Amino acid sequence: MTDTSQSASSRSSDDDGESSAQRGLLGRLLEAFAPPDRLEERKAERSQHRHGGPSLSHLRRLRVADVMIPRVEIVAVPVDIGREELLQVIRETGFSRLPVYQGTLDHPLGLLHLKDLVLRYGLNADEGTFDLRSLLRPLLYVPASMPLIVLFQKMQTERIHMALVIDEYGGVEGLVTIEYLLEQVVGEIDDEYDTERDSELWRQEAADVWVLEARTELEEFRAATGIDLTEGIDSEDVDEIDTLGGLVFILAGRVPVRGEVIAHPAGWDFEVLDADLRRVKRLRLRRAPARAVARD
Repeated sequence: MTDTSQSASSRSSDDDGESSAQRGLLGRLLEAFAPPDRLEERKAERSQHRHGGPSLSHLRRLRVADVMIPRVEIVAVPVDIGREELLQVIRETGFSRLPVYQGTLDHPLGLLHLKDLVLRYGLNADEGTFDLRSLLRPLLYVPASMPLIVLFQKMQTERIHMALVIDEYGGVEGLVTIEYLLEQVVGEIDDEYDTERDSELWRQEAADVWVLEARTELEEFRAATGIDLTEGIDSEDVDEIDTLGGLVFILAGRVPVRGEVIAHPAGWDFEVLDADLRRVKRLRLRRAPARAVARD
């Protein structure tokens, strides 16, 4: 929900590769916001790189409601929160930007940026001198029906990178950040906080317990661990998926929610550790209890 990235993707350290990636990013952004008469011209170019990035053909039809983080998932803090409580929220969520409200979220006051907190008080300020209200930056307030392109341009023009989505009665129903908006255009964006998670697609927590990134390739995981997660899966479905996230989607028949446990027919359970409305991001794989494994 903030500009701190919640997803990770691979980056090349090679200078030529980096330049190529930057050109690709710029090209996709230019295409997304290009005049309609240029779109057909660029479709031919896209057809040569079908697997190089997410499709953009639907971007101009997207509205804020299509990508906003719903109200129930917004992490925000009251303006009278204490310094220690605030720091605890930041530590637990990893977010560097938080909406601040008076009384309830339907009365937002502004945006707190962690950088402003550190510059003003450091991390060891006296509780008595702490004044959260003085640190607040402005927020954007937008309707759910606003086109994404309009919101993107507004964020750039006003240099405000977080927007609260307001309903017809003036209540808050969602939130959009510029990073999350851009991820709809160019795919997941990683930052310095994603380096550790990027360096390992999976790690073993205990015997028969693994924490995995949803983008982990099924074959790569099988080759490294000997665990074949295609076992018991319909062969036609196996032909359609390459990653753990795709497998979980097939098993659930939809995008599961955070905290949900999805059973695998070969005697494993997938616990969804991180997900949004469109994709699974992180999973825990564990051997299912013996009583939960059906055997003939």
